[in-house]
Amino acid sequence: MDKHLSTQFDTELSTVSTRVLEMGGLAESQVNRAVYALTHLNGEVASEVLHDEDRINRMEVEIDGELSTIIARRQPTARDLRLLIAISKTIGNLERVGDEAARIARTVQRLINAGVSSRMRVPIDDLSYESTLATESLRRALDAFARLDVNQALQVLRRDNEIDVEFEGLMRKLVTYMMEDPRTITASIDLVFVAKAIERVGDHAKNLAEQIIYIVKGADIRHTPLDDVESAIK
Repeated sequence: MDKHLSTQFDTELSTVSTRVLEMGGLAESQVNRAVYALTHLNGEVASEVLHDEDRINRMEVEIDGELSTIIARRQPTARDLRLLIAISKTIGNLERVGDEAARIARTVQRLINAGVSSRMRVPIDDLSYESTLATESLRRALDAFARLDVNQALQVLRRDNEIDVEFEGLMRKLVTYMMEDPRTITASIDLVFVAKAIERVGDHAKNLAEQIIYIVKGADIRHTPLDDVESAIK
């Protein structure tokens, strides 16, 4: 590839990477707003989240189209091809983060329509901590993507267990609420699905981190124990 074409290719890669970060920022914002809508039982914010869901879907289609064009017009080297493949998987994960935010927003609307009050004895506020862990992981994964920083990607993988532990604790608490007060059963079941949606956001952040390691090291470390990952990429 001559210098002119190489420069064009680098520009195209940079443009696509910027678009991915823009999509990631929107996905993170969607989750934060959805959880805000939940903790404040704010139907207006929930509606905004659902309205903006289509933006993420459109961005996924647009970026995917850009990737196809780049692959068709260029002859990417092994590392650049890994980057393009990883970007394709990354935008898929970000689109699913947007789906989880929309799922939470729909739950908020359902709780409001059912007449659930913020004073009802269910642990809506407790979901905020799980959400903070998940969105921090997503933000760290996006920052690692921007810098192609393997060490930061590893930090995301290390913290994934914290989100799982928090999710399990919420499940136990919600079961206790339902056993102690049958009036909370419907709302608690809804919150089980919210907690699971937030946990999946953390899973998608982990997937992003794995793709960063694939880009930089060329190693597919999916389904690999963390200790083995750290040994493999040294």
